[in-house]
Amino acid sequence: MGRYDYWEYAPYVSVAERRARAAKEVDKRIKKGQVISPVKIEGRKIARTFWGNAWCDNLESYSDYENRLPRGRTYVRNGSVVHLKIEKGRIDALVSGSEVYTVQIEISALPKEDWNRLKRESAGEIGTLVELLQGKLSKGIMELVTAREHGLFPKPKEIKMRCSCPDGARMCKHVAAVMYGIGSRLDASPESLFVLRGVDHLELIEQAIPSAPLGNSNAPVISSGDLGAIFDIEIGETPLPTTSAKTKATPATRPTEKKPKAPKKSPAVKAATKVVETPAPEQVKQISKAPKKKTETKSKTESVKAAPTKSAEKKPALKKVAAKKVTKAKATRVKK
Repeated sequence: MGRYDYWEYAPYVSVAERRARAAKEVDKRIKKGQVISPVKIEGRKIARTFWGNAWCDNLESYSDYENRLPRGRTYVRNGSVVHLKIEKGRIDALVSGSEVYTVQIEISALPKEDWNRLKRESAGEIGTLVELLQGKLSKGIMELVTAREHGLFPKPKEIKMRCSCPDGARMCKHVAAVMYGIGSRLDASPESLFVLRGVDHLELIEQAIPSAPLGNSNAPVISSGDLGAIFDIEIGETPLPTTSAKTKATPATRPTEKKPKAPKKSPAVKAATKVVETPAPEQVKQISKAPKKKTETKSKTESVKAAPTKSAEKKPALKKVAAKKVTKAKATRVKK
């Protein structure tokens, strides 16, 4: 028995005082370096996913616990489970009551025979890890997982419970609150159930992907000739040319870009707009670099060529003058 006699009850403590005591205890443990993870439930529903609901349903299916479970639901809903940690085969928790009580629950590992049977019967039925953790399973797999005798959930004989409260019952309200807290925790981390039972949930996924046997001589083989006929290519035995390390890689040639053609102008536009062509900068440089002597010789030759044109213009006038003189001389001879 606990500190109180069989006929005595623990003194009543209000919910506000319980929470104040729990906050002080949690603060002490945090200062000591302990990681605290409380169970928080929104609304009246404790669990909302497949795994959480399946845990709670399994818990309520045993008549051994039916007298204590209602008080446990009340405790877990009002936030009395201030800490809950799930490990392999063990659950540690703190529950706020008249004091802050320590709860320890030990659960036996899943027997190998049951685990092997579950893997064998679910082979090829579970597609992905997401489907497994989200509970998106077929009806047959759900029945296997939740089976009372050979399923994943523990039976009463596989569970050992201890609480530091004065209640001498096998399952007190604090232990019941922790058991419901496990169902709420499975909503967020369903893989914790497999950790608790000491099995690897990834093995169920591996069963869905059968490994192909290596070195199977009966497997069909495609010859190189058939392969070439399929893809319409020639497959020879000549080795590919190997390039030495010293050869430099030739730079990739850039594709030549085609310049867009200028639109044709109409005759009226050509007459209206006269384009003055300016010499290119390269031509200007060549002209400036040319020697001065050549330009001088060119000017002289041009002047010489221009001179005959002036003398050619004077010849007809001289001929007229000479003709007049000849006529005057003939006239004087006739008079004499």
